[in-house]
Amino acid sequence: MSNPISAEILGQCGFDWMMLDMENSPNELEHVLHQLQALQGSPTMPVVRPPWNDMVMFKRLLDIGARTLIVPYIQNSEEARQAVAYTRYPPDGVRGYAGAPRASGYGRIKDYARRSADEICLLLQIETREGLAHLEEIASVDGVDGVFIGPGDLSADMGHLGNPRHPEVVAAVNEAFGKAPGILIGDEALAHHFIKEGGLFVAVGADQNLLRDSASALAARFKGH
Repeated sequence: MSNPISAEILGQCGFDWMMLDMENSPNELEHVLHQLQALQGSPTMPVVRPPWNDMVMFKRLLDIGARTLIVPYIQNSEEARQAVAYTRYPPDGVRGYAGAPRASGYGRIKDYARRSADEICLLLQIETREGLAHLEEIASVDGVDGVFIGPGDLSADMGHLGNPRHPEVVAAVNEAFGKAPGILIGDEALAHHFIKEGGLFVAVGADQNLLRDSASALAARFKGH
């Protein structure tokens, strides 16, 4: 919902982590900054999904304090290595240096630049058959902390648009889970299934859907009174 109030409310609901999405939501950099500020001190870890594997976007997100990124649409090990390089300062990468960004406490954390790479979590999202074919090499790239499966786009690429429950899609994800124990799934039954299959980080809902469904149920309970 691109909103700091909804992020703040959900940050106190008991979830382990929350994705702030810039790929499929109208979230811009300033919106994400406000959401990170709203979640500061929350037990829920904010995870930002940039719109693309982009050096400039990574730099700006990391500077405002994002510490975990989920990068969409990674197809091969070269793209994985690029993503890693975008999160590292030279000589280990190409991240641009800023003297006193929010990530460094506006300059109060004096050794931020030297230790930042150790505190950044980089997750890569596999969403196509090509990505699945290169899954093992992607997961083995130094600096990649985890791999996600995106069943929505994967189902479309496999010819089953809008049907992540299709047996072929579920079977492909089950097979990939040895290397990629994370998934973004809006179907609660499938979320339980993939947790049982070994999922270590599973997205189980979306704020707009929670609001839509609970508000619709509330209205339905009072219709006719």
